[in-house]
Formats: sequence, structure tokens, C-alpha cells
Amino acid sequence: MTEMPILLVDDDDALRSALVQSFQLADMAVEAFADGASALARLDAGFGGAIISDIRMPRMDGMELFKRVAAIDHEIPVILMTGHGDVPMAVAALKTGAFDFIAKPFATDHLVASARRALEMRRLVLDNRRLRAAADESAGGEPLIGETPAMVRLRENMRQVADADVDILIEGETGTGKELVATLLHRWSRRRGRPFVAINCAALPDAIAEVDLFGQESGRAAHNRTTQPGRIARANKGSLFLDEIESSPTWLQGALLRVLEEREILPVGAQQPQAIDLRVIAATKPGIEASVAEGRFRADLLYRLDMVRLRIPPLRERRADIPLLFGYLLHQAADQMKRDVPRIGPDVQAYLADYDWPGNVRELTNFAKRTVLGMQADGAGEGGALSLTQQVERFEAGVIRQVLERVGGDARSAMAELHLPRKTFYDKLNRHGIEIDRYRR
Repeated sequence: MTEMPILLVDDDDALRSALVQSFQLADMAVEAFADGASALARLDAGFGGAIISDIRMPRMDGMELFKRVAAIDHEIPVILMTGHGDVPMAVAALKTGAFDFIAKPFATDHLVASARRALEMRRLVLDNRRLRAAADESAGGEPLIGETPAMVRLRENMRQVADADVDILIEGETGTGKELVATLLHRWSRRRGRPFVAINCAALPDAIAEVDLFGQESGRAAHNRTTQPGRIARANKGSLFLDEIESSPTWLQGALLRVLEEREILPVGAQQPQAIDLRVIAATKPGIEASVAEGRFRADLLYRLDMVRLRIPPLRERRADIPLLFGYLLHQAADQMKRDVPRIGPDVQAYLADYDWPGNVRELTNFAKRTVLGMQADGAGEGGALSLTQQVERFEAGVIRQVLERVGGDARSAMAELHLPRKTFYDKLNRHGIEIDRYRR
């Protein structure tokens, strides 16, 4: 059953019981109440479902219930069930924000279809709110999107350490957003508004790397001294982001250790070091400890950097975030390309759910752009060929999605067409991460 419940409010015991059974047969979660006050006690602004209420009830009628629900959150959909004489009242309610009204006597299928539309609208409302909240969290930059426990915990940890002015090591696979996390840490800190200097330690030009980073002082006479500031000095009073720190050459590791321990730099040709005030944020791919064990990375530098470590989970470990993140990236790509946001069909949904995304958010971003351009997924995408087991799993998931699309998300029709018993059907939905509500019309 769907996790988004319907709150059914009706003082007629027989009708309430019959409607509950109808919703259960349609595989929709429903909670029944005999009065409006009991239903209101169940609500808050984060409620993910819809309200269905009779208009004519003692103590609190449906119109009063609708007004109180709107006071909690005006975007919670409310469907009113009306007698013949209540239709003008229900039409007036529609003008003030009610989702729908169903005139008695009505076909149950009509009510069920209206409820499904209401649930879909509520899901979209909550998704959009999460996207806006993520954008607000980023203070005007790229949002760090995700509602899985790992991502919620990451944002909480970032908030705790952002203003503590301690050095931080960010660990994450390629494309997970390490520079984004570093940027947000700077933006949320007391150093916001000051310089944020990013250096890719794996892409430094060998011939001029030392001057590029630490600067140069030439001329020994005081009147003839010229100084070329390095990139590290430009981060003074701000934050220094050292990306791919695990790939830094040996000479640089020793120089960076001095920067971290003494908070000073020695420009090329200078006699005296220069004090510098900065916060260091370094990023590494997983496995830096192995580099230490193999002698490719200094243990003392790792210990100095690793005061606080933030791990960014790869997409395969937070699959539930992929639809929300993809929705954001799709809208972003459409805005950039001045195109309409395309409708997402079952083939794209299957690809999002089944692919492991080795390139993580970066790869998902590219896929969003290709989708906006009308270029469909081909094979396993950028990650190479799938194993036989993966191909079979993907084929099975694709067949289920195609059937659900064809029958409009009707579980009983899908089970009949697939010749699957109820338990096996729902087990397969869970295993493949298929949300049946997304196919219901």
C-alpha cells in the first residue's frame, strides 16, 4: 500500500466502512474517522496524504474541517462528498482551494480516481518544497539535495562544524560533490564573504607549481623587492580547498604540513615566512589510508587533516534520493537549454532505478541534460556492460514498469497480466524500488 494515506471523515458508519473497503481493494492506505476533530489531530504541515470528508456532519461539518485543514497547510488536498443540496456550497469551496467535490450518489471508482490525483498533487507539492528547502540551505548556490538518513546526517554534521573553524577532510567518490560540500562549509562559516580558493592537487603544473602556490619574492634590497602572491596567500582570511589531496606530490605534502601546523607560508626567494589566516578543507577519494600504508601519502599530513572527516555517500547508497535529485537537475538543464521539461517515461524511470551511477551526481547531471535533449539511455550508460544477473534483473523491472504504465498503476490488473500472486508482486516492487503510485492515473 502507498505510504501516503487518505484520511476519510464521515459520521455514517455504514458508508465509512464501505469506502474504507473500496480504498483497501484499490491498494490505497486509508484511515477512517467519525468526526473532523479526530482527523485534525492526525495532521501537521508535513502530512503527505489527502482528506476526504462528508459535508453534512454534526459538531464540525466538512466546510469547517476544510477551513481548519487550510489553516494548517493550504496545499493539503481536501475532497468533499456532497448531497444534492450541498453542491453550491462545494463549488464555493473549490473557489477557495478545495481539491474536488463528489456529488452523492457517486461511483466508488470516481472517488478513488480523484483521491489518486490528490495524492499525486500532494507528492509533487512536498517534492517541490524539499527542493526549495535544499536551495535555501545552499544560500543561493547549488543545493545539496537528499532526504535519505545519510544525507540528512551529512547536512547536520556540516552545520555543526561549519562555524567551528577547524580543518576538515571530505571523503567521497568521483562526482559525489566534494567541492560543493566545501563551498557550503565556507558559505555557512564566519569566513563567508572572504576568499574561497580551490586548488586541484592532481593538476598542478610541475614547473611552476611552487611559485603558483606559495608565491615569489625577488630582489634583496628593500627598495627593489617585488612580490608575486601565490594562490594560498590569496585565501588569507578565507578558506583553502585542496581537492584530490591524495594525489599531491611528495614535496607538496611536506610544504602543506607546514602550512597546516604553523599557519605560515614561505614564498620562493623569501627570507622570512609570512603568517596566514585560513581554514583548510581537503578532499580525497576513499582509500587514502591505503596510500599511507604504501608510502605514497604522509601519515602525519593525514593525521593533521583528519581532525573532522565528512563522508559523502555515493548515489548507489542513497537510491531513494535519485528521483528528487534528478528532478532538480532536469529542471536546471531545461532552464539552461531554454527547453521544456520533458515527461519522464517508464524507460527513464527504470534507468534511474536500476543503474549504479558510478559517476554519481556528475553522471546523473549529464544524463539529465541528455534527457532534456531527447537522447535516451543506451545500455548501461557510462558505466560499461552489465552482468547477466543485472541484465535479467533490469529486464524484469522493465517488464513490470511497462505493465504498470499500461494498466495505469492498477495493482490487480498488473498481477493478473504478470501471473503473479500478491505477495510475489509486492516483493518484486520492493526489490526493484518501483513506486506503484507514480503509474496511477
